[in-house]
Amino acid sequence: MIPGPIEFEPEVLRAMGMATTSHVAPNFIETFGKSLEMMRDIWMAPNGQPFIVAGTGTLAMDMAAANLIERGDNALVISTGYFGKRFKDILDRYGANTTILESNVGEIVPIDAIEKELSSKQFKVLTITHVDTSTGVLVDPKPIAELARKYNVLCILDGVCSVAGEEIKQEEWGIDVVLTGSQKAIGVPPGLALLVASQKAMEVWENRRTPVSSYYSDWNNWLPIMRAYEERRSSYFGTPAVNLIVALETSLKIIGAEKIANRVEKNKKLAEAFRAGIKALNLEILPKTEEIAANTLSAIYYPKDIDGAELRSRIAHYNIIVAGGLLSEIKASYFRIGHMGSVSSNDLISVLSALEMALLELGHSFESGKGLQAFQDNLLASNEKLSTV
Repeated sequence: MIPGPIEFEPEVLRAMGMATTSHVAPNFIETFGKSLEMMRDIWMAPNGQPFIVAGTGTLAMDMAAANLIERGDNALVISTGYFGKRFKDILDRYGANTTILESNVGEIVPIDAIEKELSSKQFKVLTITHVDTSTGVLVDPKPIAELARKYNVLCILDGVCSVAGEEIKQEEWGIDVVLTGSQKAIGVPPGLALLVASQKAMEVWENRRTPVSSYYSDWNNWLPIMRAYEERRSSYFGTPAVNLIVALETSLKIIGAEKIANRVEKNKKLAEAFRAGIKALNLEILPKTEEIAANTLSAIYYPKDIDGAELRSRIAHYNIIVAGGLLSEIKASYFRIGHMGSVSSNDLISVLSALEMALLELGHSFESGKGLQAFQDNLLASNEKLSTV
């Protein structure tokens, strides 16, 4: 139950295990083409240009920066944790003059502070971390994207821990690039960098004055490949991750059958119920308010009188694996539990049960059974509310 790689659907794992076919075989060409088309549905970007490249979420970040930034461009990073700082490092590498607006731990950057910065000079791009995996903080990208349009700035959304888990309406909200990695809510083992670029982003890239500084990330190399596979033709730049793309098609079909809006709503309900269970155990989450708590993972402070490593070890004794902290300044103070993808209420009941047992064994003060009761009560109330709508 770490925040990626997540647990994968059996059908996805079976697809991964198929005999590896040629990347120019007719059946694989069809698979690649369908995957690109289905990405537009999941991203809600019917006119966007999807890219599927062998790599990680960080490669997707790198591709966005490499193709849209030229030396001397102004870039604004809105950071709520570890991965906002990573985006600054990437932008700096390509010669951007980068300004970073950092939130306090567990908070978001105020919208007024973002507009003040945007009005101070002309920026070419701004980046948003939708859900920072290090803090579990959720940022609402819609009003920030509105500001980006107001000030004629390209808007890049790091959706590594949010795509297919949080609400994203890329085209409607005017977000120019939405990127992710395969191993999170998309539900495919690690190894694919996935992004969708708007027509505006593609036009900015086409009108660059200088060559893209990264050979591997250059859309000049990848765009003809994506177009060819969508037209059901073979093409070659670098050998695609064949089995991973077969698994991607399988997972996107599962998400599509459920419908992305339904999956996001289910995830939200489960996450809200899970946070109610956490609160009932007298535990505190990093996000300062419920409104900015992510629905794809929870970052939870250890009780002050309990050793974090010992707590995680005892949870593992009950066959539940959770992640430690990631944000360097408070790394030893908290742990993280992922709940995205095909996660079910039964999964979260198992997590809460293991967590309760571990906390009881370590002498943490709370009423036994309260976590599970709060989780189930919240879920029942949510289901009843839906049934009356």
